[in-house]
Amino acid sequence: MTRKRKAFENLLIEAVDESLASLGESAKQAIYFHLENKFKIAKNDIPYRLEDFAEGLEKIFGLGASFIEILIMKSLFEKTGQSLEWNQSKKLVFVEYVATAKQSFLKREKEVNAIEI
Repeated sequence: MTRKRKAFENLLIEAVDESLASLGESAKQAIYFHLENKFKIAKNDIPYRLEDFAEGLEKIFGLGASFIEILIMKSLFEKTGQSLEWNQSKKLVFVEYVATAKQSFLKREKEVNAIEI
């Protein structure tokens, strides 16, 4: 795994952690507990099991999962130095937005490294 991919994965975990913390520390811990025990998704596995993570949120929160996904996306895009824009007439697809953020992050990092060389 490249260092850039690892950096993005760490930013994603931070974004998830901060977004869940906005619900309160005990709520965050309860969500991680349920994700790990009921869905077998450890916190550090989230970047590798993003679809399972989104499905777990939807099973825990129902329609409220979209709110948490938006918080995560806003935090992630902020951490990667991008602006979050989405078409509100289209259904929110969390996994697609994260993939877009990752692609943009890796592209930007490649460009920055090319300039430094």
